Amino acid sequence: MKTRAAVLRAVGEPFEIVELELDEPKAGEVLIRYVAAGLCHSDEHLRHGDIVPRFPIVGGHEGAGIIERVGPGVTRLQPGDHVICSFLPVCGHCRWCSTGKSNLCDMGATILDGMLADGTYRFHDDKGADYGGMCMLGTFSERAVISENSAVKVDPDLPLDKVVLIGCGVPTGWGSAVHAAATEPGDTIVIYGIGGIGINSVQGAALAGARNVVAVDPLPNKREAAEQLGATHSCETAEEAHELVQQLTRGVGADKAIITVGVVDAKVVGDAVNTIRKGGVAVITGLADPTKTNIELNSAMLTLFEKTVKGSLFGSGDPFHDIPKMVELYQSGDLKLDELITQTYTLDQVNQGYEDLVNGKNIRGVVRYDTAPLEGAPA
Repeated sequence: MKTRAAVLRAVGEPFEIVELELDEPKAGEVLIRYVAAGLCHSDEHLRHGDIVPRFPIVGGHEGAGIIERVGPGVTRLQPGDHVICSFLPVCGHCRWCSTGKSNLCDMGATILDGMLADGTYRFHDDKGADYGGMCMLGTFSERAVISENSAVKVDPDLPLDKVVLIGCGVPTGWGSAVHAAATEPGDTIVIYGIGGIGINSVQGAALAGARNVVAVDPLPNKREAAEQLGATHSCETAEEAHELVQQLTRGVGADKAIITVGVVDAKVVGDAVNTIRKGGVAVITGLADPTKTNIELNSAMLTLFEKTVKGSLFGSGDPFHDIPKMVELYQSGDLKLDELITQTYTLDQVNQGYEDLVNGKNIRGVVRYDTAPLEGAPA
């Protein structure tokens, strides 16, 4: 079948809307009709070259939709199921899955190549060239063939254009505060960068009972959004945040710091480590070029004050456990999703969506599809 998709062909180029051939699902795979896709900063990293994938690649790794067909051996899903996609697949039996670290599942090794588990591709152009799907998903396409291990079934009455955010930004940010930082009641938490992930770190820290949640961002609209969703304080700069934390804690320092800026650099890491107390934890969730060394710290400060610096992927959680949990928190009104979506776009407007993201206009942008079901497929 054919599908319209937004494709990246090289670093520095905009997304190109093209029509691709899409294979039928093979063993363990499903055909999904996407209803919505989130505009996450990670795809902008590909365009800017902060992270370089295999080109050409269908963008998008935050998606929600409806299963239309299933391949041989599929047991988790059936046609008509509504699903939220996890940008990290979960096989359930590798070393990492079997030891409670399914966010590190070995199936995730090829997410920047975009191939599926058998090492082949499902997107092709009319000349037969293979196109990968970002994070094995390619949510900037009307349809895709994905692994059943990348889709979590949810209730059919959920608004997929809202819960789509639970595929990446929400659990990554929420889990960075709840799992990776292990926020406890009474903690003072500082969050650097209030974008699609940082805003959910704010929500996670607040829900976990933090006494002080300090949001740091240069943009007034981001600071305002943070205060509406759980931040007790907001600051324009890291220096202001450091001074505020000293006042709030009587000179002790923050218990935890979470780094969710668009591109991580040495300064923001240094600022975070200097702001946390003795025995405090700094969590790095934001991304940067994986081929470059970009952090330099005084090791004596880590030793003498027993500070910890750690990374966090998917909020250090379990996609197949945390995604349903996020859904329940949304249904109960404890987790805000509708309020995160600043603007919606069509697939043809994906470049405008990323321009708005880069210019700081959006907390989150969402692409909404209006694609008819295949003949014979559940509506």
